[in-house]
Amino acid sequence: MSSKVESFQDLVVWQKSHKLAQFVFKSKFSGKEGKALADLLTVRIVDIPSNLAIGFKKRGKKAKIHYYREALTALQDVSYLFLLAKDLECLKNADEMYEDLETIERMIKRLIRSNAQN
Repeated sequence: MSSKVESFQDLVVWQKSHKLAQFVFKSKFSGKEGKALADLLTVRIVDIPSNLAIGFKKRGKKAKIHYYREALTALQDVSYLFLLAKDLECLKNADEMYEDLETIERMIKRLIRSNAQN
């Protein structure tokens, strides 16, 4: 039995994306390329939980879905930036986050579908 979702912080997908944002902010990036990637990632990573939170508060179905899609777009950007960081060897733990990214992506897509059906 699941508990009632009363705030965006109760959404498991928000919790996972928030944890991912914390990971990025705490990560050490190496080299000049790493610094540039860290700047891009820290800006884009917060768009995921932020848009989930905004979407949760919206009343209209279209508005909710819009913000959830924005979160999905940000997630796709972040996924590429992790890949680039891995390939440039700027971030040692980038591989660890791919499973989380895929899980969050599936959860956001389910959130979009469930709101589209209501």
